[in-house]
Amino acid sequence: MADEVVIVFTAKSIERIVREGGTSAWRLDRQHARQCKFAICTRNSNADWAQGQEPHRSAFLIGKVRDVVPCEATPENDETEEDRYLIQFSEYATLNLPDLWRKGDRNPVRYSGLEELSIGVSTLHWEPMPEPMPHTEAEDNKKLEAAQPLTIQQAKIGLALTFNVKPEAVEIVIRG
Repeated sequence: MADEVVIVFTAKSIERIVREGGTSAWRLDRQHARQCKFAICTRNSNADWAQGQEPHRSAFLIGKVRDVVPCEATPENDETEEDRYLIQFSEYATLNLPDLWRKGDRNPVRYSGLEELSIGVSTLHWEPMPEPMPHTEAEDNKKLEAAQPLTIQQAKIGLALTFNVKPEAVEIVIRG
């Protein structure tokens, strides 16, 4: 299982995953997931509360699995600790791989071989995972309320800075 990865289908943003120290609230086989070297986050943009802007089913984040631990119960998540797990990352890198999540998969967690996915992990720009910071849905809602309208050009410039590309390389799709 040295080359096996766990792949999750998530609506959480990169910022939230980094803030939480990894990808969380998964029902999975803890021992199986712990044996994986990497975890890959793919975008579920169909969720009502989707936080990321990446295209649906695309891989947007990969993390080096540090551990798989029970999630802490919170007011937003009243599940018991045994029900769901946090896949902790020691390092992470962003990805932009369209359609990595297979159409028709019903379970939001699956396993695959790294070679099968054709991801050159040695070529990625790895960042150390910062210490997790607790948050609440109320904090997320405050940020949304405080957000100011942007022009398309302002959004492109901000995203270009975030992803270290030229603003011309940023494409924005608005669905409504």
